[in-house]
Amino acid sequence: MALNFAQKEAIVAEVAEVAKTAYSAIGAEYRGLTVGQLTKLRVEARKSGVYVRVVKNTLARRALEETDFACMRDGLTGPMILAFSQEDPGSAARVFEAFAKEHDKFQVRLIALSGKLLDPSEIGNLAKMPTYDQAISMLMATMKAPVQKLAATINEVPGKLVRTLAAVRDAKEAA
Repeated sequence: MALNFAQKEAIVAEVAEVAKTAYSAIGAEYRGLTVGQLTKLRVEARKSGVYVRVVKNTLARRALEETDFACMRDGLTGPMILAFSQEDPGSAARVFEAFAKEHDKFQVRLIALSGKLLDPSEIGNLAKMPTYDQAISMLMATMKAPVQKLAATINEVPGKLVRTLAAVRDAKEAA
């Protein structure tokens, strides 16, 4: 069923709005997959806070024009499914990487992060990026470590004195 002009405008506006707030975008070729398999992909993406949409390439190019993902413009050829990470940069990569391991016909072709086009082989690196909560946890652990080491060092001086006095006492009792 062909789309009329108003429907095309709505799709372009929707994708552009999502792209403006997204951290990263991934484009993959889905040729040869069944509707059921794509539905599973969409369910997993929704759980991870990833916006997934199959858009005609001409509409996708228009939607991505004034966003950080304009660099994907030339790679939008063939049947493409686009994913935009809404919560953290690696969420779409984690979903697509897991799905690609299960389905050989699903091939990641475009990855964009902060206005730069990455090689599709780097999906694993992007997928390993920490989530917001993990990054905060790592930062707090880094900030806490020097204080914890200082407290342990200060506590060691009286501890060593007590152990030395206990050893002297044990030596006098044994003699």
